[in-house]
Amino acid sequence: MTQPVFDEQDDERIQLSALEQFSYCPRQCALQRQDEIYGENIYTIKGTLAHERVDSLIAETCRGVRNVHAMPLFSRRFGLTGKADLVEFYGATPYPVEYKIGKKRNWIHEAAQVCGQALCLEEMFQCDVPLGAVYYISSRSRREIRFTPELRDIVSAMITDIRNAFAGDMLPDAANDARCLRCSVVESCLPEILSKKNQAAEYIAAIYANTLQADDKT
Repeated sequence: MTQPVFDEQDDERIQLSALEQFSYCPRQCALQRQDEIYGENIYTIKGTLAHERVDSLIAETCRGVRNVHAMPLFSRRFGLTGKADLVEFYGATPYPVEYKIGKKRNWIHEAAQVCGQALCLEEMFQCDVPLGAVYYISSRSRREIRFTPELRDIVSAMITDIRNAFAGDMLPDAANDARCLRCSVVESCLPEILSKKNQAAEYIAAIYANTLQADDKT
């Protein structure tokens, strides 16, 4: 796994929650994390309330498994910070669990966030963390995540992409697809307008390229 370059003196730490957000929509992530543009809708409110309930729970031991809620996490190697909704300890081995509203789904976005938590836990406790899970509140079901070398490489590359995106002056392109229907910052993003501008720019660039090719043939 190629480790992202992180300068502790100059670079800001990346929030673990940004891994899921950037994977899902880089533009939404940049608007909120870089430009500090936030919005609320029914989905963000439900998510906030659900996490508040989880975070209010106290550490406990059940059937030999120690459960720690709202556990602060960090990684100096990767420049990550944040917290885990729940970390279960099976002996000395941590097992991060991320809570999500909605029903069980097979998304890479959530897996990336939990994998980032595992990277932090491995550094903090100097141990291997092979597994974690996403818990879906609506369906009361778990999806276990195996932190394979392939997933770790994806997350490592994503950390670099996020840092590069935040360092630049331009926002990522607008998606203008089904993701926008549930987005809390859609009014600031203006995906329909900006995507049309992008399409127009691509069309003009294509015409210009064809003109150059025609000129070369004459």
